[in-house]
Amino acid sequence: MYNVPADFINEAKVWETLEQNKNPEPAKIKEVLSKAAEMKGLNLADVAVLTSISDPEMLAELFNMANTVKETIYGKRLVLFAPLYISNLCANECLYCAFRATNKAIDRHALSQEHIAREVEVLINQGHKRVLLVAGESYPKKGFDYVLESIRTIYSVKSEHGEIRRVNINVAPLTVDEFKLAKAEGIGTYQIFQETYHRETYKKVHVGGKKRDYNWRVWALHRAMEAGIDDVGIGVLFGLFDYRFEIMAMMQHIFELEDKFGVGPHTISVPRMEPATNSDIASHPPFPVSDIDFRKIVAILRLAVPYTGIIMSTRETAKMRRDTFALGVSQISAGSKTNPGGYEEDDEISGQFSLGDHRLLDEVIRDVASMGYIPSFCTACYRLGRTGQDFMDLAKPGDIRLHCGPNGLSSFKEYLQNYASPETREIGDQLIRETIAGLTGVAKQRAEKLVKRVEAGRDDVYC
Repeated sequence: MYNVPADFINEAKVWETLEQNKNPEPAKIKEVLSKAAEMKGLNLADVAVLTSISDPEMLAELFNMANTVKETIYGKRLVLFAPLYISNLCANECLYCAFRATNKAIDRHALSQEHIAREVEVLINQGHKRVLLVAGESYPKKGFDYVLESIRTIYSVKSEHGEIRRVNINVAPLTVDEFKLAKAEGIGTYQIFQETYHRETYKKVHVGGKKRDYNWRVWALHRAMEAGIDDVGIGVLFGLFDYRFEIMAMMQHIFELEDKFGVGPHTISVPRMEPATNSDIASHPPFPVSDIDFRKIVAILRLAVPYTGIIMSTRETAKMRRDTFALGVSQISAGSKTNPGGYEEDDEISGQFSLGDHRLLDEVIRDVASMGYIPSFCTACYRLGRTGQDFMDLAKPGDIRLHCGPNGLSSFKEYLQNYASPETREIGDQLIRETIAGLTGVAKQRAEKLVKRVEAGRDDVYC
């Protein structure tokens, strides 16, 4: 059973706090930004102040502070991954999603383990090291065992230079016992989005299936953490309701996790509604989020929860993705397909939603490196137990950079050496040399040592 406290996601408090902090004076905004510079997070009132910013000069200050905090904590690293859709079977009726049960306009598939292995092989041969397993909220006859078997299949596939080293999952809410089974298979992060925290809107857009149960879904991360999964991912689907409310309610969720477990979510995703096959609401969001407000969302979240990863998917265009790197994004998907079997044979009509960035992984990496960012495929922390509270204990004093910087460089060098096109390799090698030259002390020593080991033919080296 689950017992959601009555004041969890307190809608009245959200609206009251927004009202109390609307139209703030520039001095108040600057005060909040100064607090954000301490990188200790923000409270609800602080976040409400930042959501009210509209003046271009104050927006520029917000964006500059977000960039400062992001680079102080993460440096120039960008973690890359790919989603792997194993099934689009679904028993729910979510009006914004192409996978909804009554949608007859898409072909339904639940990949066999052999087909999953072929998809994984394609991803490995592109250079991917981590995937996000995604499944519609209904499974073939084996039930949840289908997901567990799929995780084992993904980890089992090996190629000449590669394998998937981290499997995260985004599947229907589980019981504590089911979460324990997923943890036993070696998953990394369990990711789930509430879609909208506004109860009335949630009821309107979820009209069938178990997903209609708001409380069962919103309490899923508690069950995951009770089961020992200390890396969890959170998010909303921006466009279903007022983005200011969604940010504030999500912060309440984060504070609840921190209070209960001592650590909040490992990642926050910021999907914005995109068209989906045979869905009118997806093409015409009730609360469309403008590009400037979308950038503001990313910047606010970076300041509010400075040590939490922010994920930007290929829903967004290449330009928007580039713009948000400097505002707080620390993880991106690349070369994504959102239909089962899409890496072997693409069928965007049967995908979950429309993509904004269709570039191949190598193109994305070349673009990212050209901007001075280090594409990282590192999975060291998860395999060395640096997760949950242990990760935060290293991150908050800045010690994690002594690991993440060198590991990111070595994993990037491994990609360049084994998978990259000549043009990407040239740009990437130059960036690695320049980055190492700018390091000092232990970080420089570790980076030089790890990169040299990769150059000598070693794969999967890290500290």
